[in-house]
Amino acid sequence: MILDFGSQYTQLIARRVRELNVYCEIYPFNHFPQPDSSVRGVILSGSPFSVRDSNAPVPDLTQIKGKIPLLGVCYGAQLLAHYYGGEVMPSNTREYGRAKLVTLADEDPLFRNIGKDTQVWMSHGDTIARIPDNYRIIGSTADVKIGAYHIEGEMSWGIQFHPEVYHTTEGLKILENFVVAICGCKADWTPESFVESTVASLRDTLGNDKVVLGLSGGVDSSVAAILLNRAIGANLTSIFVDNGLLRKDEFEKVLEAYHRMGLNVIGVDASDHFLTGLKGVSDPEKKRKIIGRIFIETFDKEAHKVQNVKWLAQGTIYPDVIESVSVNGPSATIKSHHNVGGLPEQMHLKVVEPLRLLFKDEVRRVGKALNMPGEILNRHPFPGPGLAIRIIGDITHEKLRILKDADDIFISGLKEYDLYDKVWQAGVILLPVQSVGVMGDERTYENTVVLRAVSSTDGMTADWSHLPYEFLAKISNDIINKVKGINRVVYDISSKPPSTIEWE
Repeated sequence: MILDFGSQYTQLIARRVRELNVYCEIYPFNHFPQPDSSVRGVILSGSPFSVRDSNAPVPDLTQIKGKIPLLGVCYGAQLLAHYYGGEVMPSNTREYGRAKLVTLADEDPLFRNIGKDTQVWMSHGDTIARIPDNYRIIGSTADVKIGAYHIEGEMSWGIQFHPEVYHTTEGLKILENFVVAICGCKADWTPESFVESTVASLRDTLGNDKVVLGLSGGVDSSVAAILLNRAIGANLTSIFVDNGLLRKDEFEKVLEAYHRMGLNVIGVDASDHFLTGLKGVSDPEKKRKIIGRIFIETFDKEAHKVQNVKWLAQGTIYPDVIESVSVNGPSATIKSHHNVGGLPEQMHLKVVEPLRLLFKDEVRRVGKALNMPGEILNRHPFPGPGLAIRIIGDITHEKLRILKDADDIFISGLKEYDLYDKVWQAGVILLPVQSVGVMGDERTYENTVVLRAVSSTDGMTADWSHLPYEFLAKISNDIINKVKGINRVVYDISSKPPSTIEWE
């Protein structure tokens, strides 16, 4: 169990523990279940707060500290020192970035097989100035004497660095020492075991009930569909809505792939409905709300054609769950951009979310274990509002034609040049900008498009992809020559942050 104090790295701790094939869950520091026999250990996350703040987050560790293995990371380590008789002070030399553990007690189980001078990542303005009498220092850097400690007589440790970030070179091994060697967790939580246990759980929960699911063509909803199909077969009806804002020929290709996968899928062409609703609308937020409203209307209408439905399935994944429960208290808020956020209340159905415990990269691994076709499994993320937020300004049939044709050349080119799988996400944006050009002997005044391609592991941060110049030249030339209405192509070299992946 990981207690969250609001750190930007909390999800990363969980993902690292999951990489060790050990199951874990994140809870707000002030809203977590008291540990039972299923909880083998607890990790306290970092925090943007100082333990000296009057409103510093302080959990009730009565049933944890001294009773089950406990690891405090950064703020967590300072909390275990400060509230149990030690002292935390502002650091004279704020330590941020790479450091080395110049001394460490390699006989301590937390640092077993960790080399001296191992690199760690520090990120704190406070430092532990004094520890209680029964705390023993087990690691120091050149500037931080109390870099790590063990509480004698307890299975409790504190470290002032972040083992979860890549810059701590042996961080995964330190976490493995804690969760496997100290906590005694079995490293057996694999994609295959997840499939087996989830299918069994779905059968038990759903019985002979009927379920509807909204498919988007993306990885999350597709993996959810296959899991449900394995569990309840024909009692699952999936609905795939064409909102007219998908990529060129995507609706037909994806629908065919779903049928080959043996899914019971209803394809609904509602493109005219969506485009009529979006006519003349330029504001990005208004576009999203219109698309969400029409999707709910369309899905609801189709779902009511299926008799005796009791459940609505959603492709919610773990970051959605974590982000909807803040460290300031529990919340049931579904993120506003969630495609089917308003459906459960409107349709009066119970909700089933087979992927709610998985991170994005884990969903792909489960999809691979389910033998999902590569054309679905390896698809780039695609925004729920589709091309509506890649057309800056109002949406027309002509703009969609231009964008779909340009985007098709770009994506097909990435696949042809074996670059598609090296990119996290790619697409073309149509700008409300025209510029002068020369084609043949004539001057033109036509549209500008932007090529966007980024590298990322989770979409939370991203860098622009360094695609070969020769490839970009070829794509630019093909788009300008083959797509009527475009005479200029530019490449977006902005990273996230400060820019976002999408333009709207």
